[in-house]
Amino acid sequence: MCAVTILVDDPLWHWRGERWCHLVSDDNLDELHEFAARVGIPRRGFQGDHYDVPERFLVEVVAAGATKVGSRELLSRLRSAGLRLTPQQRRARSG
Repeated sequence: MCAVTILVDDPLWHWRGERWCHLVSDDNLDELHEFAARVGIPRRGFQGDHYDVPERFLVEVVAAGATKVGSRELLSRLRSAGLRLTPQQRRARSG
């Protein structure tokens, strides 16, 4: 069995006065949800294939075992895992 890796990118996106990053799994959405719940990230942050995470969670997320990667690597690994959704699919899934 392959270990699931939880990935987080740099907080580059500004919204509502904060910087945000993305939290993804390289293999399994169930593991992603479990990880997010364990570190206190609310389910409402799930966007169909990733969680939007405020920068204030970054240290805790990494301490809990997420691997920090660049945004391009995060997207590449999400696509390679077959978990990347189109914007329309994300809206339908997260709604």
